Amino acid sequence: MKVVISGGGTGGHIYPALAIARGIQERLPDTDILYVGTREGLESKIVPAAGFEFAFIDISGINRSSILKASASLAKFPKSIFQAWSIIKQFKPNMVLGTGGYVSFPVVSAGTLFPGCRTFIHEQNAFPGIANRNLARKVDCTMINFPEAARYLKSKSIKITGLPVRQEIIKVDRGQALIKLGLAENIFTLLAFGGSRGAASINQAMLKFLQEYRIDDMQVIWITGDSAYEDMAKQLEEAALSSSKVIIKPFMHNIEDAMAAADLALCRAGASTLSELAILGLPAILVPYPYAAENHQEKNARALIEKKAAEMVIDEFLDGNTLYNKLENLRKDRSRLQKMSLNMKKEARPDALNQILNIILK
Repeated sequence: MKVVISGGGTGGHIYPALAIARGIQERLPDTDILYVGTREGLESKIVPAAGFEFAFIDISGINRSSILKASASLAKFPKSIFQAWSIIKQFKPNMVLGTGGYVSFPVVSAGTLFPGCRTFIHEQNAFPGIANRNLARKVDCTMINFPEAARYLKSKSIKITGLPVRQEIIKVDRGQALIKLGLAENIFTLLAFGGSRGAASINQAMLKFLQEYRIDDMQVIWITGDSAYEDMAKQLEEAALSSSKVIIKPFMHNIEDAMAAADLALCRAGASTLSELAILGLPAILVPYPYAAENHQEKNARALIEKKAAEMVIDEFLDGNTLYNKLENLRKDRSRLQKMSLNMKKEARPDALNQILNIILK
């Protein structure tokens, strides 16, 4: 069997695609898999390093900051369709799967035109991106993470599968995680992070919170991102915050340990992050990234708020005082926090990868 997979722009599109690719290889070792992305995108580094054959097309997201830039992006579109068709025609896949991002649109579109080729897309967010909203009409099956996404899609078949998460998240043990991190079991633990690059609003709010409110009965794991780490660590040191247990790091490869050890998270609302929080039943104060395409992170957050699994602070309104008030309200109401945890756990789909593989390999 031959399979083309496409998804790019952010890790949220790439890592689930790689998880599916590995799952296909485990079930059908003789499968040839070709990943199609862009030369400039993050996928051009991650995918070849993961050992998969990689091809690229020339396309970029629509830059809405000016008509001129938007026109330049749109001018690449006919060429990208032709490039995608050339790749599909030469590779002759039995299946094409798109996991989102602008690059997946011409690739999956070309797949729908190739004789005998089945086509699938996976939508991770509560509000589908423009590429997947258009592709859903053409493909054989649309798979979704949030049930709320179905209302925006018209497709021959829609299946709720969830989003594949790393095995490390599924298998992590809380007790072992606390030991690894040197944290006490009976003290409230906050985990604050903003993704691989960090989040300026979360970092500034954390800094002010720790400087102005010294809470002895709280442990903090704070992942700042590489660029902000030195400045944040220096300011913490100058403030001599010896009364609080604070672990501050630029990045954590074993973030699953931090998630397992925490009682509450302060983080963005990307689909992958939320799927991991759900597996662990970790409630959160969500701060949606304000520049996410079509504001999809806020829609993700609101889907969980409606289910009483999380709370939200809009990015521009997050500061040390707001964070303190949110934290104290939740920390002092353990019953409410426990209900949030149970509600978050209800959203977990630990078998998402198998569900997806069962559908596409049927």
